[in-house]
Amino acid sequence: MEILWLLGVPLCGGILLALFGHKRWAHELNTLMSLATFIVAAVLTVRIVNRGPMTAFSEQFFIDSFNVFLVALTAFVGFTTALFSRSYMRIEQLHGKLSANMLRLYHSMYQLFSFTMLLALTTNNMGILWVAMEAATLTTVLLVSLYRTPASLEAAWKYFILCGVGIAQALFGTILLYFAAEKILGAGGNALLWTHLNAVKGHLEPTVLSLAFVFLLVGYGTKVGLAPLHNWLPDAHAEGPTPVSAVLSGLLLNVALYAVVRSKVLVDGALASHLAGNLMMGFGLFSVVVAAFFLSRQKDVKRMFAYSSIEHMGLMTFAFGMGGAVATFAGLLHMTVHSLTKSSIFFTVGHAAQKTGSQLIENIRGLIDTNPTIGWGLMLGSLAILGMPPFGVFASEFLIITTAMHEHPWATPFLLVALGVAFAAIFTRVQEMVFGETTGQRLPHPPALIPVFVHLALVLLLGLYIPPYLADWYRQAARLIG
Repeated sequence: MEILWLLGVPLCGGILLALFGHKRWAHELNTLMSLATFIVAAVLTVRIVNRGPMTAFSEQFFIDSFNVFLVALTAFVGFTTALFSRSYMRIEQLHGKLSANMLRLYHSMYQLFSFTMLLALTTNNMGILWVAMEAATLTTVLLVSLYRTPASLEAAWKYFILCGVGIAQALFGTILLYFAAEKILGAGGNALLWTHLNAVKGHLEPTVLSLAFVFLLVGYGTKVGLAPLHNWLPDAHAEGPTPVSAVLSGLLLNVALYAVVRSKVLVDGALASHLAGNLMMGFGLFSVVVAAFFLSRQKDVKRMFAYSSIEHMGLMTFAFGMGGAVATFAGLLHMTVHSLTKSSIFFTVGHAAQKTGSQLIENIRGLIDTNPTIGWGLMLGSLAILGMPPFGVFASEFLIITTAMHEHPWATPFLLVALGVAFAAIFTRVQEMVFGETTGQRLPHPPALIPVFVHLALVLLLGLYIPPYLADWYRQAARLIG
């Protein structure tokens, strides 16, 4: 029943807002539907923690400690982003950037985007997972192109084409997975059910599974933003509305990585080698290095933090590729703190860009004087994402790097240099934006920054103390996928 409500609320919200999304109260309705989704996700989480994994609707849906953790995170950040977008989108409308029809499109697609992500996370069917990821692409294409400027339309087309090609590779990988499973499980829908595949993974044809994983990694890795498949991501983040950038970076990338990790579990069981892990480590490490050195060249603040997302998704992919209890635990923790921190950063960046009328770093100066809450939010968020203690990103990065030192020492210098370059590139620019001299005026509309400090408080807590029940939750998920 919880799964039905979890998927039904955002789906109904999307339909309602397609009809009434242009009304003055549509912002509140969007927030209310997101809150209801989060409440249902919390109820589902309690059930899974207390009773263990469950299946539903003829095993088409499956919830365990791994995906329920991501369901809760997705619903929470989806709610706080909807809360932030109330004031942000009103200001955009007042500035003449959005029409009534654009607002209706934004609100309806926001809810449908939540629906597609939750569908991808909860389905047990690898075919439905692919469909949900493709639907998520289509909804976000419309969101990225919302402003209808030449730059936003170009970004949306680049996103659509690159991710469309990528998702086609994932489809071929899914077909190969079905081909391998059909010989053991027989023809029919059961051959694509992850729980059934997981039960017989030791009997699946290794050669076919190896080839399938290559296509799945390339396909879903495009959505993760792994280099060299990342070119869509900076444009999509820079040209879409800031709430869309927040959920793209904080949520959709996680969902795509979830699909890769679920596939890795099957391949690891079929192969006697560490092929899947090695591929993930290679792509992950390459992404960290490429993103770090591209950071220093960025002049647009949203593009800069988009490259930061590529860096951190690469770090997570590297951690899951290493496998083992500690690295997987660190990957899950990093998923959590990155989603919370990066979304809070985009919240502050969005209001800073509204204040100055520009996303160029050189035009954003003296936030600590003109809007102290925005300035402090951006500075604290940047310090958190750069891995400064005592924030949670430091804890997860420390676990990843120390594990790499022990198990893969050759990779450690690349990680340390890349993280150092990223720190210098981001901190230098953020310091100027926050503390530089400015002649700007205060923002005439009060920014909605409560979600920023709620997120950062949670990230700080996870750096100082991980509650025992949450640590156990991570350990359970790590055992399932490690």
